[in-house]
Amino acid sequence: MRFRSIYILFVLLCLSCSDKYLDVFPEDKITSANFPENENDIKFALNGVYSLLKETSIYNQGLFGFGVLDGATPNAFNWGNTAIAKIGNGQLSSSDAEIVTFRWTRCYAIIFRANYVLQILDEVDLAQEKRKIYEGEAHFLRGLAYSLLADSYGGVPIIKSAISTDEAKNLVRASLAETWDQAIADYDVAIANLATDAPEEGRANKGAALALKMRAYLYQNKFDKVLEVAEQIEALGKYSLFSSYEGLFKEENENNAEVIFDVQYIRGENSQGSFHDQYCGTGTGSFTRGTRYVPTDDLVATYETIDGSPVDPENPYENRDPRLAFTVVLPGSFILGYQFPNYIYPGGAYNHPGNQLKHLSCRKYREADFDKLPPSGQSAINDIVVRYADVLLAKAEALIELNQDIPEAIALINRIRTEREDVKISELSMGLSQTEAREKLRHERRVEFALEGLYWSDIKRWDLGNEIYPLEIKDHQGGVIETRFPNGYLEYYDLLPIPASEISLNPGLAQNPNW
Repeated sequence: MRFRSIYILFVLLCLSCSDKYLDVFPEDKITSANFPENENDIKFALNGVYSLLKETSIYNQGLFGFGVLDGATPNAFNWGNTAIAKIGNGQLSSSDAEIVTFRWTRCYAIIFRANYVLQILDEVDLAQEKRKIYEGEAHFLRGLAYSLLADSYGGVPIIKSAISTDEAKNLVRASLAETWDQAIADYDVAIANLATDAPEEGRANKGAALALKMRAYLYQNKFDKVLEVAEQIEALGKYSLFSSYEGLFKEENENNAEVIFDVQYIRGENSQGSFHDQYCGTGTGSFTRGTRYVPTDDLVATYETIDGSPVDPENPYENRDPRLAFTVVLPGSFILGYQFPNYIYPGGAYNHPGNQLKHLSCRKYREADFDKLPPSGQSAINDIVVRYADVLLAKAEALIELNQDIPEAIALINRIRTEREDVKISELSMGLSQTEAREKLRHERRVEFALEGLYWSDIKRWDLGNEIYPLEIKDHQGGVIETRFPNGYLEYYDLLPIPASEISLNPGLAQNPNW
């Protein structure tokens, strides 16, 4: 199902009445008097909640997901004086806009719209089964918003019904635990109400609610709960690894058995497409096209060789984990021309002229026909929010952290390393210790989900900041572009600041420490 943004303005117009006249409402406008009238109106309002998933700082703006947050990690370089760049190098402030403000306001827009859908369900005569589905989807979307807020800001105000402007100005923050509990409660309603199969592509189903509930527990280190929910996902018998890692991110393979929930796009105007291609696609040398966010040498160095042997310094890209070449456009790659002849690296990446990192660019989610790129903002490739590989690796991590069954955890990781037709790398030993297995699991998550927007959250929950920073980002000639956190990681960067603009409207919103 493809969704369009909606903006509903309710205007109640009442004419003066007497014994001879009835109140008259305009029939050509949406008002509180004529909306909702039927199931189509409920669906219309629900589509308005889904449409917000496509906003910048939620799931739009490129393959890095979650507001391009991989650009704030060692995985990627985000050139320019943007908020993402500042998160990554320790220069952010609470007055910065972009993701700091947008994630907050757009998550609350999801919450407000979801609350409205729940409010109007009783105003339309719906069959009980259909009512349950709409209710489940509204709770799913509200839970998703609270999950993003909790992971990004910590505890936030919890709103479960319509409120007035004055009430909004006097909200206080709930605790982090209470915010996560609200997300879990919303997912539970969705799980109870939704079927295994969604009514239409792009809408939530039981598996999607279970998978995001599993992630919510993972981000809280509640590993016993992760195992419980992972088993419930497996019991659905619906999901499996897609046969091709490369093909997983191509338009022709969308909605395959690995995808548990994604944000749907189509090529076209009016925000129907995404900005994957504009911000993260292979560049063309244009000021408006591609490679605002590019992979780093630090990410490239993470990939193993296929057989576990040392990397050959004379041929550093040979014999490497195939996921490297499926994720990063490397020197030596053949690229179809676009306003330029076909070329072979190192002839030039044609990255955005403002990007100092010239030798690497993104392949994952890239449009298949580079010679026929879509207009800016019209990429049709869906953004995968959660997939079956996430379930396998979350289950493996839980087993490792609980020290419950290390061999089973290793077997799950080995499925990721060997089960696809185009990814066959050496299996991990079954005799690893808990510490060794943990190290391998964290490596596998970084590689498997590289540039998909999960590493920022992983770094925080694994408390890795002081291990990976300071970090030098280098250009194609080995020169240092920037040093991230040159004096060491700042722990308070584990949370974004509450936007200064929100605190100015409501001084009762306590700021996160040190911001």
